[in-house]
Amino acid sequence: MIEQTELVITKWQYHPSETSIEENPEKLFSTISFEVMKKRAATKKGIACRFTVRFEFENKPLLEYVGEDSYVIDLQDIIDKNELQRMIRNSYSKFNEKFEFKKFGTVLRDKSLLPFDETKYDLDPVLALLQ
Repeated sequence: MIEQTELVITKWQYHPSETSIEENPEKLFSTISFEVMKKRAATKKGIACRFTVRFEFENKPLLEYVGEDSYVIDLQDIIDKNELQRMIRNSYSKFNEKFEFKKFGTVLRDKSLLPFDETKYDLDPVLALLQ
């Protein structure tokens, strides 16, 4: 059995810009990173997925947003690559959903997160963590 925990926002650090983003949209950049950490207990195994998005405007930090989501899995359960991809997509979907809600208090209210490109990541080492 696989249990997914609630996404936890561990960082939302917003630095309002003194300059209007609408006047220079080409100076707004964002990056996304993804990390996986192993979790293990006597009768369970699991992973924690951490997504980090950074927005910069005019080479100055605008927003750093970090969210973590965990999966708790019975020791005897086998996770294949398709299941792992589904887990990561679900986590990113929750991460994106929280951003869509929180962004309204910022100058990023009409911006969206970059789509998560899972092809950039080698998932075989993550699968090994779950064996």
